Amino acid sequence: MTDPADTRVAVYIDFDNIVISRYDQLHGRGQFQKDRARGFDTDDKTADPEITERLARATVDVGAIIDFASSFGTLVLTRAYADWSASVNADYRGQLVSRAVDLVQLFPTAAYTKNGADIRLAVDAVEDMFRLPDLTHVVIVAGDSDYIALAQRCKRLGRYVVGIGVAGSTSKSLAAACDEFATYDALPGITPVAARAPGARATSRTSTRKSAAAAVDAGSSEGDASTDRTPDGTVAATSEPVASPDVPRKTARRAKAAATITTRGEAEPEDPQDVATGLLERALRLGHEKDDADWLHSSSVKEQMKRMDPSFSEKALGYRSFSDFIKSRDAVADLDETNQIRLVRLKG
Repeated sequence: MTDPADTRVAVYIDFDNIVISRYDQLHGRGQFQKDRARGFDTDDKTADPEITERLARATVDVGAIIDFASSFGTLVLTRAYADWSASVNADYRGQLVSRAVDLVQLFPTAAYTKNGADIRLAVDAVEDMFRLPDLTHVVIVAGDSDYIALAQRCKRLGRYVVGIGVAGSTSKSLAAACDEFATYDALPGITPVAARAPGARATSRTSTRKSAAAAVDAGSSEGDASTDRTPDGTVAATSEPVASPDVPRKTARRAKAAATITTRGEAEPEDPQDVATGLLERALRLGHEKDDADWLHSSSVKEQMKRMDPSFSEKALGYRSFSDFIKSRDAVADLDETNQIRLVRLKG
């Protein structure tokens, strides 16, 4: 039976809104539509490596959003609204399903629709509030001003409303309508976008084109080795030859560039100990930011870790207690056992 004192959270993600806003934030207003990124297939052998790189850089970390939402209480439902047949959204399906997100399919009624989730999301949210009277928090992941009425209605129905949006693409009125609003860049684990100087965007595009051209030329001049440009701009040498002399080198290079770009949801399985360390660090960051305290109760930290990853168990990792687990992560956390109540904080 649910404890009446528990906080229960519902998360609604306007996925198109957040993906498009993040892309435009990094590459310029309206660039998502100009690049035709919605239907861009990175697995296509003829895919433009420049757009492939842009998409990789603009990948949204869904896990960071869900982790932040879980800091408010138990997640009872998490829904993401989008046209999942679109290539740009389909790349996220693995990441979303692994976090138990319910994918709501929206079929576009036109050749290009920037945002078709508004009405469906709002209707579902209001219905859920009447269907689930014990729902205490509503998290709206979007920046569209169309959600102002929904935020106000949720507050009138007694729910605590949290908004999450991308900086530069969020309505100030929506932020004012929420009880609390956070920008995507400010979430724990997200690297903020550095302020760009005037003309920097154009320079960046030019240099990216030159780099791509140089990589293609390098691949044409070397038979046994080629150079790959990773999403962060670094150059990594590989010793793989071109698969077949019958395939044009430029096409092979583009296919290789597309193959090297993967979403976070498709990453190789990590070591359980490393995963647990990252989980502890994220939980501590969330706790410090929410409570604005130097030290946190170890029990609340463990509870937050279980919210973010219900499979977490210090005993499964080989530790007798949660305190032993924290002690083994002394490079990440400090543990204070001077009092009966154990306290923990993020190192540094």
